[in-house]
Order: sequence, then C-alpha cells, then structure tokens
Amino acid sequence: MPPTPDSLRHRVQTALAAITHPRLGGSLAATVVHELEADEDGRVSFTFHLTREDPATLVRDARKAVQAVEGVRDVKINVLDPSAGQAATPSDRSARATPGVPPPPTPQEMPQLGRVLAISSGKGGVGKSTVSANLAAALARAGHHVGLMDADIYGPNVPRMMGVNEKPPVTGGKIQPLEAHGVKLMSLGFIVERDAPAIWRGPIIMKIIQQFLRDVDWGELDYFLVDLPPGTGDAQLSLAQTIHLHGAVIVTTPQEVATGDSLRGAKMFERVGTRVLGVVENMSYYVCEHCGERSDLFLSGGGARLAEELKVPLLGQIPLQAGLAALADAGQPVVVTAPDSPAGRALRDVADKVSALIRTGPLPITR
Repeated sequence: MPPTPDSLRHRVQTALAAITHPRLGGSLAATVVHELEADEDGRVSFTFHLTREDPATLVRDARKAVQAVEGVRDVKINVLDPSAGQAATPSDRSARATPGVPPPPTPQEMPQLGRVLAISSGKGGVGKSTVSANLAAALARAGHHVGLMDADIYGPNVPRMMGVNEKPPVTGGKIQPLEAHGVKLMSLGFIVERDAPAIWRGPIIMKIIQQFLRDVDWGELDYFLVDLPPGTGDAQLSLAQTIHLHGAVIVTTPQEVATGDSLRGAKMFERVGTRVLGVVENMSYYVCEHCGERSDLFLSGGGARLAEELKVPLLGQIPLQAGLAALADAGQPVVVTAPDSPAGRALRDVADKVSALIRTGPLPITR
C-alpha cells in the first residue's frame, strides 16, 4: 500500500533533519527548508534558502537524502537566496521587477589569477572544452602559470580531457586544485558523481562559480581560463558579474547554424563590457593522414564571416585529424602528445595569438 502524503512528508522531514547546517548549526529541516510538500504519487517539493556564505553542496546533500526516502519518486527544489532579497512571496517577486532594484554586483579584480579569459560557444558540440584544455596546456608548456576552471556546470568535460578525476583535497579551509600537464584544475566533475544530473537554478550556479573563484587555492597565476557552458545563461552572467574578465574567445564550427548561435554569445560579452579577443573555428577541415590533402567536410568560411561581423580576428582554424578524439578521451591534449601535428600546430598558434592579444590589447570596455 503506498504511503499517505502526510507520512511521506514526515519521513522526508526526518531525512532532512539528519543533516546539520554547517553555518547555522541546526538541521536543514529546521533552518533552510521551507514549503515542504509531498503527494501520494511520491512527488516532493520544497524551497531551499542558500546564501553566499553556505556551501553549494548543501542542496546536493538534501536532494540525495530525500531521494533515498522510501516512496519518493521525484524531487523538485526551488533554491532562493534570502540575503539577496529573494523570497517566495509574489509581492516580493513583483518588487524585484520594478524600477529601483539594486544594480547587479560589480565584478571584482582578482590580480592573483593573472589574465582571466572566458572560452565560450553559442551551442554545444563545437569542441569548446577541447579548445580550452589545449589552450591551457599550450600556455603552460610555454612556461606560464595557468589555471583552468571548468564552469560548464551541465556537462563538465575538463576532468576527462585533462586525464584527472579524483576528489580535490581541502587544506586550511581552501580547496586545493588538481594538476595535469602543468595546469591547475577545478571542475564540478571532481566533486559530484559522474552520472548526477545538474538540475539547478541560477542562484546555485552563481554560488558554485563564486566558490570556484574564491574558495580554491589557485596560487599566483599568469593566465586563468574559464571553460563556460554553451549559450548565454546563468553561468556566463554570474562569471561576468563576479570577476573582471580580460577577454573572451568564441569557439564555433564552419556551419551557419553554429556561427549564428556564436554571434549571440559574442554579443552577450559585448553587452556586459567584456572584450571579444577573436574567433576560433574548430573542425574547420580534414587533413588526410596519408597524403596530407585538405578537405572541407563541413562547408567553409563560417568562422571568418563571424569574425568579420564582430570586427575581431580569426584566431585560427583547427583541423580534424585521425586520433584527435581518442587523445581527448584519454586525457592527452594534442598540444602535449602531438604538438607538431596539424591540429597541434594550429592550437599552439591560437595560444600564442591569445597571449599576445590579452596582454597588449586595449582594456575591456566599461559601461
């Protein structure tokens, strides 16, 4: 016989009461969980108050505890930050939409991170994370101190592409980044289970990005690269509002469907006052491993047209080549394993151009 809603709600409350809030001292059920509801079909929902002082993993822990309760079939969590004026009442939501709402936070300077570079794309599947990993490794091989933050909350691929996948240690209250190929790394993929879906709203995404920036012991860096999720969502806006970006690189493929989406992504950076350094056209052409002949498999010229429309340089055209995907899956950036291959040379050239632009170009526009 299925449990009644009241008994299921009681068991969920008991599960949440077993988790202690590290900052407030009481249980989650007594401190930050509100509007808890459970129906006879096993659907559970509640509002979770998460402030900037709280670890973002609290929501994950609460979800796991509720999912483990017998009879629970579905869990929906509405994350709100009461310290930022977010509340669950309709009147408060209306107030936030009216004139006079405080402006968004001013991005901070973090000089210890060096030059901060966002790697972005308008859509998924264009090889943005591959470009990010290889740019970071190429800069490190050139003798620079480099950090790579995987901000792709919904699909963190940096652990696989850099060949590391373990829990980062915590020392003195600071998360210690892992390291591979001379690059310091932090990714949500190091923290959550590999098959855990990231069904999160804006406030928790902002919290994760802020923790990766402020609570990780990055040390003194020359370059800090951020691999963003595709599109123009919460992660991009959170990053631009949290830290001063010195530039952005847009990754696309030659097809018009990809360049159209990338154009919107580039315009978003311009809107928030971040300079777009240039465009990288990935999967630009194929180089035969036997004869060296070049073939355009996915049309041609899309990256150049996008760069021309944005009035920025085309930083490079990265070819497809045999074994490139296998190297990425094995955690071996091509600039490390095959630096003199066509793709290796192209990516090293992009890294050189980015380094020159980000250090000698004009300052980002301020609005």
